[in-house]
Amino acid sequence: MAELTVTTFLSVDGVIQAPGGPKEDTAGGFRYGGWVFPHAGPDMGAIMVEIFSKADAFLLGRGTYDLFAAHWPRVTDPNDPIAGKLNALPKHIVSRSRESFEWQNASLVRDVVEEIAGLKKRYRGEIQVHGSAGLLQTLIQRDLIDEYRLLTFPLILGSGKRLFGPAAAPGALTLKESRTTPAGVVYCAYRRSGPVKTGSFALD
Repeated sequence: MAELTVTTFLSVDGVIQAPGGPKEDTAGGFRYGGWVFPHAGPDMGAIMVEIFSKADAFLLGRGTYDLFAAHWPRVTDPNDPIAGKLNALPKHIVSRSRESFEWQNASLVRDVVEEIAGLKKRYRGEIQVHGSAGLLQTLIQRDLIDEYRLLTFPLILGSGKRLFGPAAAPGALTLKESRTTPAGVVYCAYRRSGPVKTGSFALD
C-alpha cells in the first residue's frame, strides 16, 4: 500500500502561497510570488530529485494541476528526473468544477476523503502532493498525511496562505531527516507519531 507524502515550500512564518512565480497566485493581494527563486540551487535541486524518485503517482489540487500542466509537458526530456515523473506517472486531480484533464494520465478525484484509501491500495510507493494549498487543508484537517517534507526558506512574508490553519488536526511528529542548504533552506521530513503529549515543569 502506498503512503501519502506532502512536499511543500514555506517561509519561516508558514506561508506557502505562490512560491514559484509572481503570477502564480495573487489571491488576497499577495505580492511576493516567486520567493523561492533567489534561494534555489544545486543542493535544493538534489533534495527535490530524491523526493521525486520515490513517486508512484501524484495527488494534486486543480490550481496546481493547471500550473503544472502549463509548464511540465514543455520539458520533453524523458530522463529529466522531475519532468519525466510528472509527465509519465498517474496524476489524480481533486476538483469540483472539472470532469476531464488533458495532461496524460490525469484523472478526476471528486471526494478525496472518500477516495484516498482506494488510491493508496493501487500503488506501492508514494502518492505525492506538491503545491495544492487548498487540498492540503483538507488532508491536514483529516490527518491523512503519512509524511511531511518541508523546505523552510529564510523569509518572513507576513501574509498569504499558510500550511497549517486553525483547523489542523493536532498530532505529534517524529523528525526523520533534516538538512540545510548553503542558501539557508532547511529541509525536514516528519512522520506522524500519534497524539500530542503534554507535561508540566511546575515544581508543585
